[in-house]
Amino acid sequence: MDIVPIEQIAANIYVIRGHRVMLDDALATLYGVETKVLNQAVRRNLARFPGDFMFQITGEESANLRSQNVTSSWGGRRYAPLAFTEQGVAMLSSVLRGKRAIEVNIEIMRTFVRIRHVLAENGDLARKVAQHDRQITVLFEHVKQLLAPPPAKKLAIGYPA
Repeated sequence: MDIVPIEQIAANIYVIRGHRVMLDDALATLYGVETKVLNQAVRRNLARFPGDFMFQITGEESANLRSQNVTSSWGGRRYAPLAFTEQGVAMLSSVLRGKRAIEVNIEIMRTFVRIRHVLAENGDLARKVAQHDRQITVLFEHVKQLLAPPPAKKLAIGYPA
């Protein structure tokens, strides 16, 4: 029996900047630690996490994720979330200790592999997923433009000419 259901792991994998990633808060939940503890372990071992293993997402990327997941913006974080690629998640096993960390890490790696196999076996599905990601991005840009306040009208001061 899996320690964490594959569906729970897969639901926390996003495509950001063309990479499949998991965010620090989701990983912390899966590992059973606080996000702060996970991030401290990473900061103490930054040399193990180059840019292709982990990166900090931008405010815009974070807003897009919140709107995709319809989560509340109440509360918040002091820093933008860290995004870990498959290699970054694998590296986490070297900085997080304990039986649960090992077991969860194995399940996450298996999930990444399963996703890669499904997409490789179904080229048509992979194209549809990529197209869907592009359409969602365009949709959010249009919604953002619609929600933007109209430009303020300049009021003339003095007598009309």
